[in-house]
Amino acid sequence: MPGILYLIPNTLGPAAPAPADPLAHVIPIEVQSITAQLGYFIAENAKTTRAFLKLIAAQHPLAKPLQEIHISELNVNTPAAQLPALLAPIKAGQDGGLISEAGVPAVADPGANLVRLAHHEGIRVKPLVGPSSLLLAVMASGLSGQSFAFNGYLPTDATQRTKRIKTLEDRSRLERQTQLFIETPYRNAALLEALVTACKPNTLLCVATDLSLPTETIATQAISKWKQDLAAGRAPDFHKKPTVFLLLSE
Repeated sequence: MPGILYLIPNTLGPAAPAPADPLAHVIPIEVQSITAQLGYFIAENAKTTRAFLKLIAAQHPLAKPLQEIHISELNVNTPAAQLPALLAPIKAGQDGGLISEAGVPAVADPGANLVRLAHHEGIRVKPLVGPSSLLLAVMASGLSGQSFAFNGYLPTDATQRTKRIKTLEDRSRLERQTQLFIETPYRNAALLEALVTACKPNTLLCVATDLSLPTETIATQAISKWKQDLAAGRAPDFHKKPTVFLLLSE
């Protein structure tokens, strides 16, 4: 009988120092307990996953010594042909965990294809509760939470990016739908500049940075106000920080 593939949430950044449990404010105790019981993980980066497991171990003894826990890597460069081998221990009866580099697995994360294969192979998939930067951003933005769409990364080419922004703005207006997207953190400023240049003055834009972290900032205002702030040198403090952009055209 196959084991269970647990989808294990991770923090959205370095855990804040705390006297007791540094994970408690973002990773539920039960999730930590389940994670500690597993001896096999699939993760984007083995090194950072071991660091995460060390934090787990501070509150919950691990099923095996950390050096004996097997971690297979799965990232955007992993060929589809290697996915069956990643699931082989679980298919053979061992429970395993899929861990994202940040946030929840399989959402804006390379684990989705593995989860699909698990369903095809008759493996039970068990999602666990944890932080999603996308949902936290929707919650905090004040924009439409009834209809929203995540669009991943926008094109890096300036002309194509502007065209894409205008398409998303039109879709937002026609469908009353919040449009979400992200950018490589060191290009946040360039994306914000492109948005204030391409969008209509009354379009609402939320910039949500370092969600759930001590340095978290969230601001929603019209494009016209963003343009004024940038002209006055009041740019968000988001250089090299994970940021979610949300747009709603009215």
